[in-house]
Amino acid sequence: MLLASLLLVSAAVAQNMPARTDVYHVHIAKAAVGKAAQLGDFLKTPNPNSPMPEHRIVLRHESGDSWDYVVISHVGAKATVEPAGTPPPANVREAYEWHTDTYVNGPAWPEFVKALGLGPEAGKTAGAVYVVSLYRYAPGHWSQLEKELNTPPGAGDTSAGQVILQHLDGASWSYLGIVRYNSWEEYGKGQAATLPKGSSGPWFSLRDHAAFHTDTLTDRIAP
Repeated sequence: MLLASLLLVSAAVAQNMPARTDVYHVHIAKAAVGKAAQLGDFLKTPNPNSPMPEHRIVLRHESGDSWDYVVISHVGAKATVEPAGTPPPANVREAYEWHTDTYVNGPAWPEFVKALGLGPEAGKTAGAVYVVSLYRYAPGHWSQLEKELNTPPGAGDTSAGQVILQHLDGASWSYLGIVRYNSWEEYGKGQAATLPKGSSGPWFSLRDHAAFHTDTLTDRIAP
């Protein structure tokens, strides 16, 4: 009976899951001491050898986890890794303290652009705030965490868009979520309106299903 119930939950989640048709590359980086500006300049410059050099977003840490930058690049329908790799110049390698690279699946690029205020809207969303969250599901709670992360925002939420990316290969987390707010004021209003009340609600249910998560406030430095 328990197995049947779990299969029903998984089937329901799969039906309601947003289509993740495209592959993205997630590069999370910590700058070496005194090298943050140099690394930021390198990361926000599109790679001319990339097939879609402008299909990317670069976010900079403001408060939260220990990393400094995250770069999310749209790869397309599939990812290919060449033996030669794409080594950065020696001076750039010295600008890193550490980094991770993870392939994920996510929505088609037009949906990604719309949710995060890129493309034609990029000029209007220059002051946007992005909350970048990493999650790892608790053993046996994959379906429940998937459902929790894809639950529509509740009353009082002031976010302007959200993207959930699912791990394919790389780091140890299971999901990466990005939530966009159009300004710091909108972010503050949303936080005040959605503070946990009582002993139930999204704040508590997330902790029922995630073994690990971090939330980091960021601003956008490219595009």
